[in-house]
Amino acid sequence: MGTLTVTGRARSMGALFAGVALLNTATVGLSTAATLIVAAGSGPGWSGLPSVANVLGTAAGALGAGLLLPTYGRRRVLAAGYGVAAAGALVAFAGALTTSLVPLLLGILLVGLGNGGAQLSRYLAADLYPEERRGRALSNVVWAGTVGALAGPALMAPAADVVTGFGWPALSGPVAVAVLATAGAALAAAFLPRHVPPPREKPVAGPVRATGVARPLVAMVAAQLTMVAVMTMTPLQLQNHGHGLDVVGWVLSAHLFGMFALAPLSGRIADRWGPSVTVNAGLGVLALSTATALAAPTAHTSGLPVALFLLGYGWNLVFVGGSAQLTRDLAPATRSRVQGTVDAVVWSASALAGLGSGQLFAGGGYALVAVVGGVLALLPLVLLVPRRL
Repeated sequence: MGTLTVTGRARSMGALFAGVALLNTATVGLSTAATLIVAAGSGPGWSGLPSVANVLGTAAGALGAGLLLPTYGRRRVLAAGYGVAAAGALVAFAGALTTSLVPLLLGILLVGLGNGGAQLSRYLAADLYPEERRGRALSNVVWAGTVGALAGPALMAPAADVVTGFGWPALSGPVAVAVLATAGAALAAAFLPRHVPPPREKPVAGPVRATGVARPLVAMVAAQLTMVAVMTMTPLQLQNHGHGLDVVGWVLSAHLFGMFALAPLSGRIADRWGPSVTVNAGLGVLALSTATALAAPTAHTSGLPVALFLLGYGWNLVFVGGSAQLTRDLAPATRSRVQGTVDAVVWSASALAGLGSGQLFAGGGYALVAVVGGVLALLPLVLLVPRRL
């Protein structure tokens, strides 16, 4: 391995973890508030625009960060990305104060650019450790999403109370939190060491590395499509059956717990049994989740929370396993560029899933969404198992 000290590794991990946690906190609150602002000002038909802006920004940010990392290093790239996110949060805050659509969406797009760099932080964490510990390292950074999943919604009401005291719109409060959180992420990036020695790499033939990219990519895209499609339509399914926001919040909390809280377990599975086993297990769990949703589409106290938890954890297993495989099977010279491109494709799939799930729900209800999601989850297993994913 390189000459990075234990202190330097801990410092790097702390900075990466803090950046991801703060960006997730900013994104959750900002996206929720922006959706409500747009729906109130422009009608429900336009309420999906903030999500699209965030996804497109994140995809572009991941691609750009992956291209820049080999030349400028993690400290400069992450600090610049988080700085752009902080500027974007300020622009969005101006849009929230004036209920103006253009600055609000532009700001969200810029925050997404910074979030793209945050997504690549899991790979940067893995590069700090030898191969046998990389799954756990990257999963610890994925786990940072738990902070955002909990803190983002929890801070919305208190932030709204604070800004109304200044005579500002209540929904500008969560956007103000995004300003502070993104600025904190930029500060955290400044604590990264200026130079991180690379770990020793095991040489692997070029053709093996090339063929190793498509398999995790296909699995991660399929998992993203399944997860986003089912998750997006679940609140509407609950609402159509007479449930309020309390039930929606409970079911989505089970989902978010599955997405992030058990990431360290996924990392240990990847290190112990390998990325391929982890990915295959995740695809199986995703298929089981869609089958549960199909069998109990109205069971808001049992079937649906279980289905959404499994949906989140299946995605997590594929996400961690696929990321571990990309970390293991790519040469250092091209690793960050390929990882950024894969993340850009995966996040672009989110936009497709978000748009397509609405059409599926309109055409065949929640059952059709679950069936299509299950097919998407099983498809990589059918295509890739014979070639030993």
